[in-house]
Amino acid sequence: MSNANLEQFAKNIYYDRTFDCDAAKILPGEYFVTPKDMMIVTVLGSCVAACIRDRVSGIGGMNHFMLPDGKSEDGPVSASMRYGAYAMEVLINDLLKAGARRENLEAKVFGGGNVLPGFVAINVGERNAQFVRDFLKAEGIRIVAEDLNDIHPRKVYYFPRSGKVLVKKLKQLNNNTLVNREQDYAHRLQSKPVAGDIELFS
Repeated sequence: MSNANLEQFAKNIYYDRTFDCDAAKILPGEYFVTPKDMMIVTVLGSCVAACIRDRVSGIGGMNHFMLPDGKSEDGPVSASMRYGAYAMEVLINDLLKAGARRENLEAKVFGGGNVLPGFVAINVGERNAQFVRDFLKAEGIRIVAEDLNDIHPRKVYYFPRSGKVLVKKLKQLNNNTLVNREQDYAHRLQSKPVAGDIELFS
């Protein structure tokens, strides 16, 4: 039920020698859900990632998203907020379709660093971090761990079966790959329509 323009499954599945397990690497705008004992990896700057799992079955997944700049607010819910809600709902929806139970869901959330030059005034990272907290609270999904805001990018390793997360703060970036990737993603969001409503399984 996902919109290929906005969300897609991770394409980069590989074997990680360091952790001796299968892994999926997700980029901005992607998400991944699995019932398997494997790892999901992403690198976050101002984007946020929600790691959500069924604490009983171990079915879990991660998304990686950013709120588009909501310059034109239309009523109580902006297009920007609708996009963020879509990015979260598509992950939760796929978890439920994979067999997770809503009452067993728990979340760990990461990212929202103030790392994009020129975005300091609106602090898009802080906005993303607050959105993901508010969304999960409204959905009744408990946040059991978080590492949000700050000024450093993060590399996140998530093991949905156990719920374990390793976070590495990237104090120095050797190149501009992360910043360029997030800026490109932010520009893409401006030109894409916000996805329609998604019906969540209860």
